[in-house]
Amino acid sequence: MYIKFPFHPENPDCLSQETHLQMNENKQQLKKRRKENATDTSVVDEEIVEKRGGVKTKGLKEILTSLILLEDQEKGGRQQFAKAHQEERLQLEENHKKKASATLVCYSKFHQDYQEDVDRVDGARKRKARANVFAASNATAIALASADIEDSISGGNDKTGASDEAPATGSRRRLWVKNRSKDWWDQCNSPDFPDEEFKKAFRMGKDTFDLICNELSSVVAKENTMLRDAVPVRQRVAVCIWRLATGEPLRLVSKKFGLGVSTCHKLVLDVCSAIRNVLMPKYLRWPDDETVNCIKDDFESFSGISNVVGSMHTTHMPIIAPKVSVVAYFNRRHTERNQKTSYSITVQGVVDPRGVFTDVCIGYPGSMPDDQVLEKSTLFQRANAGFYEGAWIVGGSGYPLMDWVLVPYTQKHLTWTQHAFNEKIGKIQGIAKEAFTRLKGRWGCLQKRTEVKLQDLPVVLGACCVLHNICEMRNEDIDFSLKYEFFDDEMVPEISLRSANAMKERDSIAHNLLHHSNAGTSFLP
Repeated sequence: MYIKFPFHPENPDCLSQETHLQMNENKQQLKKRRKENATDTSVVDEEIVEKRGGVKTKGLKEILTSLILLEDQEKGGRQQFAKAHQEERLQLEENHKKKASATLVCYSKFHQDYQEDVDRVDGARKRKARANVFAASNATAIALASADIEDSISGGNDKTGASDEAPATGSRRRLWVKNRSKDWWDQCNSPDFPDEEFKKAFRMGKDTFDLICNELSSVVAKENTMLRDAVPVRQRVAVCIWRLATGEPLRLVSKKFGLGVSTCHKLVLDVCSAIRNVLMPKYLRWPDDETVNCIKDDFESFSGISNVVGSMHTTHMPIIAPKVSVVAYFNRRHTERNQKTSYSITVQGVVDPRGVFTDVCIGYPGSMPDDQVLEKSTLFQRANAGFYEGAWIVGGSGYPLMDWVLVPYTQKHLTWTQHAFNEKIGKIQGIAKEAFTRLKGRWGCLQKRTEVKLQDLPVVLGACCVLHNICEMRNEDIDFSLKYEFFDDEMVPEISLRSANAMKERDSIAHNLLHHSNAGTSFLP
């Protein structure tokens, strides 16, 4: 439904002129008011903006002022701290200088007092020495005067001897030496000491001991000095031999002979070195041609095997675990058998029918088998040069069969001929083992780990072998209680047959032993 107004305000036709004017005026007034209101609003906004900007500027100024104040305070604090630190440093330096000067003054005073005391003591000592010399000279003068009086009365001729002896006694100086008892050695060195007791202590008779002393006197003897008398040759040799024979520690050797421990140790090494240099070329050497023929005849007489010039065996000497190459000296076989870690060095020896060593090789590590020790020895080098051509050296199952080394059969199933051959070879091999048994039984130092250094041990072992030869050559019997049972494992080498000709020769020897009634068939009825 639509309503139609009778008039419209904008329609000029519907309004009167006054009304129209009134309306225009009202419009103008309204515009004016709106403009005034807008002006007032802009003024108010400008004032508000001015107020806000002033607040912000004022806040920034306050913050900057605070920062400047803090920076000034921090700068002042740093300057104050640096000043205090400088003052403290200067004070410490001043205190240090004061203490150093005071210490220097104190030390100078102490040194001065000490020097005065030393000078005082030296002066007293010199005065005392002068007084002693003066007293000795007076005593000597009195003694000479009395001797002259006695000579003039009795008419004797002892004046010259007294005058020669007195000055030497008065001018001789002595070095302080600890007093040790030498009663045991003086008793052993006495001519009345029983030979059996001497042999029990030194493993040899007095005659053999005197022989060794005479052989070594030119090398071992020392001259007396103004400070002390030299140890006599017999005592030097006795220290070494008793140490080798008993294997006792050096402290016990020191008590027995009345010498220092270090002196005994040096004497043992010196005498062993002299034995190696002087006696070894004479008593331990390869025999000459005439002696070799005698050795061949002796071996053939009880074995039936001809051209045998020696019996060879390798034994082990126990040592303390070395500091270097420990694995090389480790003896696995002895360790497994004794259930104790063992280290050793090897001694390879060739002996004649009497058990006298004709060749030795000492010092290779205990881990090496017998065949490797043989290959590194001088014996092997001489054999390669043809020195043993046409001769046999009999060894055990630990050695390979070569043109000059004769060993037993090692296979499992042996014939009667091979059994007989092995029996004869065993007799020859037993001579070398028996020689090493007497060697270790006579010299007790070889039965246990020694205190000697590893580099000095070959010299000591060589001296033992030389002394063994001297005793064997002079028929020095060994006491039955001193026999030492030892056991050496023999390992079959990897290459046990190294010569086809040697294998044929061995078969021929075994055949001849059986068919010439020389085989060991004692097991037959």
